[in-house]
Amino acid sequence: MNVSPHRRIQPLVAWRAFRKLIRDPEDTHQVFMIGEALRGNSLARVTARFATTPLGQDVLAGRHELMPLLADRDALARLPAGSVGRTYLDFVVSENLSAQGLAEAARRRDEMSQATPEEHAFRRHLRDSHDLWHVVTGYGRDPLGEVCLLAFTYAQTRLNGLGAIALLGTLRIGRALRGQPVRAASRSAYRTGRDAAWLPAVDWREFLGMDLNQARDRLGIAAPETYRGIARALRPAYA
Repeated sequence: MNVSPHRRIQPLVAWRAFRKLIRDPEDTHQVFMIGEALRGNSLARVTARFATTPLGQDVLAGRHELMPLLADRDALARLPAGSVGRTYLDFVVSENLSAQGLAEAARRRDEMSQATPEEHAFRRHLRDSHDLWHVVTGYGRDPLGEVCLLAFTYAQTRLNGLGAIALLGTLRIGRALRGQPVRAASRSAYRTGRDAAWLPAVDWREFLGMDLNQARDRLGIAAPETYRGIARALRPAYA
């Protein structure tokens, strides 16, 4: 496996990107800049771990891609109601999402990033899994749901940039939603990610037809009760 040379963390670059992102939360390029500036060797480490798993070996060798499975909406629609795959389909349809759209949004980042082919392959796999992780964790696409999923993903991958963005998002949302246990929700998401099965190595072909609650039990994913309590309290404006 090709390994990136040792990379120095660039805190000043990350801080400048943080400030730009605070001024304009829609400037998603700054998220890329934060991730690259803080990446260090965290991407190399998690890619090396991925390469030790059967699924990782298939993905890195080009023998398996997740996106075609998730893009086949006819096949997903034939799965039982309440299954992982049908719930995923309902989720992306209701949110007007697509696996292909997520891939297009990340293309510029991949073109600019100094990563090895294996690291690119791992990041594509993680990217393609993102909305599926929303479904199995129970975190929505509202701002707090996204931050909680980032905290969960950081616990799973230890990618420095994700951890930093999750922390920034937790602090910002906490200030906006005073009186709500935002930090507790984020901490709970982190603990769930730490204790759950390692999702990057999960072969979703075995889970798409499985009942969602059964899949969560098998993967060790606890219900996000603190997050759900906040979402219920803030409906319909926020949840």
